[in-house]
Parts: sequence; C-alpha cells; structure tokens
Amino acid sequence: MLTYQTWIHPSCSFEVDETYKGALNVLEWAYEHYGEDIVYACSFGIEGIVLIDLISKVNPSAKIVFLDTDVHFKETYQTIGNVRKAYPDLTIILKKAAITLEEQADAYGDELWASNPNQCCEIRKMRPLMEALSEGHAWISGLRREQSETRRHVNFINRDEKFKSIKICPLIHWTWKEIWRYVHKHQLPYNPLHDEGYPSIGCFHCTAPAYNKNDLRSGRWEGKGKTECGLH
Repeated sequence: MLTYQTWIHPSCSFEVDETYKGALNVLEWAYEHYGEDIVYACSFGIEGIVLIDLISKVNPSAKIVFLDTDVHFKETYQTIGNVRKAYPDLTIILKKAAITLEEQADAYGDELWASNPNQCCEIRKMRPLMEALSEGHAWISGLRREQSETRRHVNFINRDEKFKSIKICPLIHWTWKEIWRYVHKHQLPYNPLHDEGYPSIGCFHCTAPAYNKNDLRSGRWEGKGKTECGLH
C-alpha cells in the first residue's frame, strides 16, 4: 500500500519558506481584488487543508464551498466537521446537485458513476459548481503543477472559459513534501484516508488507493480512461 510516507520521510528537515511560494501574496491579492465575489471550491483533500489555513490568515470569514455529491467517504464528511471546529468563523457550504441519487438513478440508470462517469460528474459536480460560481467572479483551486501532466501549465491566475470565471491557484509551486510539512508543522486536521494510501480523494465509488508513486491521482477512476472530473 502506498501511503504519504512513501513520498516523504518523517525525518526530513524541509520547511516551507516564509513567503509560502507566493501563496499568501496571491490570496491577499485575490481577496483584495474580488472581495465577497470569490469562492474557494474545496475538496477537503490535503491541499485543501493547507489552503483553508492560508485563507484563514487572509480572510477569516471566507466562503468555502464543498461539492457534496452524496457519495463521498464518511472520513471526508468527518474531516469537514473537524475543520469547522478548527475554523469556526469560516462559512463552509455543502453544495448538492439539483437531483438526488434516487432521481438520478430513475433518469439515467443505477450506478451512473460506473456506466457514464463523465455524466455523473457533470450532474453532481460541474453543474453545482457553476451555480456556486454564478454568484461571483472568481474561484480558488488547490491545483499544483506536480500533481499530473494535465496540471503542469497551470498559473497563479487563469482565465476559466469553462465557468466564465477567473481561477486562482495559490499552490501551483508547492510540492507534495511541502504540503505535508506544512500540515504537520501547524498540526492541521486532515482526512485519515491519506494515511491509508489515498493521496487524492474523491467520491468513494471512483477512488481507490494510488498504485503508482509517480502519479498521485493513479487511484482515481481506475480503468475508466478518465483522469479529471471536469472541473479543471
């Protein structure tokens, strides 16, 4: 089983530099520029935990949106509860799809995530995010260039044609080691599934432990020829 210790040894002396690789500067600019018209769409994975802590330093009452597909791991919901306790001033919204799982099954068949995962993501992630972003002009994402080939050219500030918005990615230069060093240094709450071989965590039907230490997302949509849910 691949755990986060596969990529980072506990004795490593690395510490994130004082500038956080530009993350705080980008967040300060974003909230100064967009104010209440910016939302952080958070999956509550490990990058999300780091971003929440950084955001709390810039805007303690910021709005955080979690796309609640109704098929997340119980550990993910528990993590959200722990984060709420740690950051009581943040506004954390669980954004659901317009239709229930039962209605989805009636309309598209049982287990749409297996028969047509792209359509399932469209219904339970893409459309809810579009609704959430319709209230503002920009959104924050935890993308890192190191995560996958499809993310290697992401910038701090990106024009998002898909959602007709601006996508801000403060962590693009952070490495997996730096993410974990920050979490442990500040004793942040995080999803325990990370300790069980899940570097990337989505819906439980479509997420398995990673099998390739060089690809942190290798456990997502295994065998489906799919690497992204469509948000990015």
